[in-house]
Amino acid sequence: MRPYHRFSIVECYENLVQIPLDKFAVESPHPYEKLGAPYGSHSPYFLRQGVVERLVQAQNYLCELCPNWFIQIFDAYRPVAVQNFMVNYAFGEAIAKRGLDGVELSEVQTQEIWQEVHKIWAEPSLNEKTPPPHSTGAAVDVTLVDHRGSILKMGSPIDEMSDRSLPDYYLQNDDPQASVYQNNRQLLYDVMKQAGFCRNPREWWHFSYGDQMWAWLNSEGNGGNQLVAKYGRYS
Repeated sequence: MRPYHRFSIVECYENLVQIPLDKFAVESPHPYEKLGAPYGSHSPYFLRQGVVERLVQAQNYLCELCPNWFIQIFDAYRPVAVQNFMVNYAFGEAIAKRGLDGVELSEVQTQEIWQEVHKIWAEPSLNEKTPPPHSTGAAVDVTLVDHRGSILKMGSPIDEMSDRSLPDYYLQNDDPQASVYQNNRQLLYDVMKQAGFCRNPREWWHFSYGDQMWAWLNSEGNGGNQLVAKYGRYS
């Protein structure tokens, strides 16, 4: 159980709709589709209708601040099957990073690796009360592209399993580019927050609106009054 799982979901049954990709920058082909992730009937570039509207609002606000800049969409809707695929892929990557390919893992090693994976990746739960955020169609992974078409430097790639993924990692850091990374992350946060999104406390790139994480984060700053999520798992 994660902290946000204690928040109730009252499903609003809003449709999952395609993101108008002409308004955004997009990585093509999609990074998880390249790996063989099983998306089925929906592409990765779908979100709930209300979330899409807020994403367009964020893009419009970015253009007011920085003309001809774009939000780049890395990932959006994930069926639970894709979440499961990517969690297992991340586990395999963590094993390779440690040089443990082909090695029989001990129980302690296995547990340590899963703990690292789950710092970034939500469990692919089929329980309607604990859906992975991306499986609700209410979460989106994004970065920024400037007027030259260059992706802004954020100090770590999306999905990196390290402390560099923490939103404020570079706030007090002796890296010579720390201020650049932090300013870019802050701009992304400001643009998304203005449209009503909340940011995952562990991932600079992950934002959501209307899911359990959004309800949890908004309640934290709302005098402890618990909000209710309106988007559950979409299937």
